[in-house]
Amino acid sequence: MTSEVLVVVHAAATWFMTGLIWFVHVVHYPLFAAVGDDAFVGYERRHVQRTSWVVGPPMVTELTATLWLVAISPSLLTWIGVALLVVVWGTTWVLAVPRHAELERGFDERAHARLVSSNIVRTLAWTARSLVAAALLFA
Repeated sequence: MTSEVLVVVHAAATWFMTGLIWFVHVVHYPLFAAVGDDAFVGYERRHVQRTSWVVGPPMVTELTATLWLVAISPSLLTWIGVALLVVVWGTTWVLAVPRHAELERGFDERAHARLVSSNIVRTLAWTARSLVAAALLFA
């Protein structure tokens, strides 16, 4: 794969995830509160299962492209991209996954509020990554 193609793949995966995280942050997560207690456990389980199929491939693509870019063309921008990806993956595993585990036992307003408020970290990190991807693409 040429470095030009790699930069395009990187940008596409990053921009896809940025759009998706904004949708999740503004629309999807806030609507959890409207599901209702009786249906919530099943809803949350299906959410986690289905979301994994949607976010898994582009997140792995983005990670692979980012690491490949920093390996073949280390620069301040590629290292900033790596740092932001560490924030994204770290907050996913440290903040989001445990909140979803709590919510799989039933809707809890505090867990839901922590999920929504902590998700802004991923949302802003992916937004910053989109700017890095654009800078790499148009450099």
